Amino acid sequence: MPNPILGGNGGFHHVCVKTRDWDKTMAFYQDVLGCTEKVAWRAAPQRAVMLDTGDGNYIEVFEDLAYFPAPNGSVFHFAFRTNRLDDVAARVRAAGAKITIEPKDVTLTTTNGKGAFPIRVFFCEGPNGESIEFLQNAVT
Repeated sequence: MPNPILGGNGGFHHVCVKTRDWDKTMAFYQDVLGCTEKVAWRAAPQRAVMLDTGDGNYIEVFEDLAYFPAPNGSVFHFAFRTNRLDDVAARVRAAGAKITIEPKDVTLTTTNGKGAFPIRVFFCEGPNGESIEFLQNAVT
């Protein structure tokens, strides 16, 4: 349903992460997770890119050689929607990324009268310390 305030295709567009290791970051998001380059700008050592996650939503990456991630930075986590959660977890693990919450089934108890909300979820640490959730469900 369109957002009546933002208009037409209003809604989530991208999350931005900074990286000191461009090649490792590109390998993770493109080779491991299958994101594709939509648009890139600037040259090293200040490259930037929008990587399509598969549905027109993006991970934006800024190269910044002086960047040091803050512990538990201001973005708590971002989530990818998937219908292949266990296969994705296996790819992430095989790529050497740290799984911080193993794949598991969770039933959320809603407080808005929508009843039980079953999900399957896992979390990993991205190449720059970012926390990434992978979410599988039939409701959202």
